[in-house]
Amino acid sequence: MNVRVSTLALTGLLVLSTSLSAQTLRYQPPRAAAGVSFLIAEPTGEFSDFVNEGYGAEFWGRLALEPSGLVSLRGDFGFAIYGYESKRVCFDGVGCRVQARLETSNSIFFGGIGPELALPTDWIRPYVNAFLGFGYFSTSSSLESLWGDDDSFPTENLGDGTFSWGWGGGMEFYVHQGRVPIAINLGARYHENGVMEYLREGDILDHPDGSITLFPIVSEANYISYRIGVSIGIGGRRDDDEHHRDGSRW
Repeated sequence: MNVRVSTLALTGLLVLSTSLSAQTLRYQPPRAAAGVSFLIAEPTGEFSDFVNEGYGAEFWGRLALEPSGLVSLRGDFGFAIYGYESKRVCFDGVGCRVQARLETSNSIFFGGIGPELALPTDWIRPYVNAFLGFGYFSTSSSLESLWGDDDSFPTENLGDGTFSWGWGGGMEFYVHQGRVPIAINLGARYHENGVMEYLREGDILDHPDGSITLFPIVSEANYISYRIGVSIGIGGRRDDDEHHRDGSRW
């Protein structure tokens, strides 16, 4: 997805939701929320010339900075795997009577913190956010039993970290109200990492003497992550009548 298209889509989302946010809320937004999402990382620009999309997960938390829920502070941490290799190996001095599986993963780890603006209503919550954080590209290998029930000798073959920033937005759809609100979350986020050094599938060459040769790529490594997940409110969403009776803003 083109970044300009994403910007127009998110802007339109907030404009269309303005009229909904003007209604009187029956429920107050929760003080905080936490969630987990499945994500797809789609490379953009030069990065898309070298790798395909990756798949992973994201964990996040949000803290409202004022009672209406319009402004919050959000933190995220997640990962995406964009390459994977697996092959059987034998051992010197033993031969192939004892075998294991050599697993190699190409991964992106990311995290960040920043503001989030939302237009909360009783049943939907459109939002946009921005973040400052980090991106870390890592290729690591380990040995597993052929049954997949053991993981030994994890070794990082190549790693490169960077300062990262980005922005995104989406929509939460509440499926349960009350003191523990539950919502389905749909969103997208652009991750700007700049130029990185990383490996793809097949970029590690094994030699007969046991040594290896790496063939890293140096390029821009920006991508858009699309996610779907679930979030749980913390602090409850109280009815307006109760809200006015106790005189509390929260």
